[in-house]
Amino acid sequence: MMMKYVLSLMLALALPFTAFADDAGFGLAGILSAKNKEDLEPVQLSAGMPLTSAPWVLKSGTYYEFEIQGDGSQELALIGPEFFRAIWIDEIVVEGLEIRPLGLDSIEFDEAGEMEIGFLAIKPGRYYMKIPGSTGETQRLEITIE
Repeated sequence: MMMKYVLSLMLALALPFTAFADDAGFGLAGILSAKNKEDLEPVQLSAGMPLTSAPWVLKSGTYYEFEIQGDGSQELALIGPEFFRAIWIDEIVVEGLEIRPLGLDSIEFDEAGEMEIGFLAIKPGRYYMKIPGSTGETQRLEITIE
C-alpha cells in the first residue's frame, strides 16, 4: 500500500516538469534535447598560440559542446576551476571513450590529441580557462554565462 502511494506521489510530482519541458520546445529530453545544443569554437592548445579567436558568451540553461585540440608542441594544461563548477559536465569524450565526471578542475595534454566536452551552462557570471602560469591574454579564454 505504501509503495503504491509513493509511486503515485512521484508520478504526480514529475508530470508538471515533463509538461514544462514540452512547453519550452525542448521535447521529452528537456534541456538535453538537440534543440537546446550549441557547438563552441575549439580550444587550441599549442605553444605560443591563442586558445580561441574570441571570448565565449554562454546562456544559462543551454547545452554546449567544444573540442580541445592539443598539437603536442609542448606539454600543456588548461585550468578553470571556477568555470568548471559553474557548469554541469555531461561527458568528456577522448578517443571514443566517454567519461562522465562529477567535477573537473583541470586537464592536461602530454602529447597531441583531442577531447570533446559536453556541458550545461548553469551559474551566471564571469569565468576563465587558461594555461597555468601564463600571463598573456591569448593564453586565457574569457567566459561569460548570462
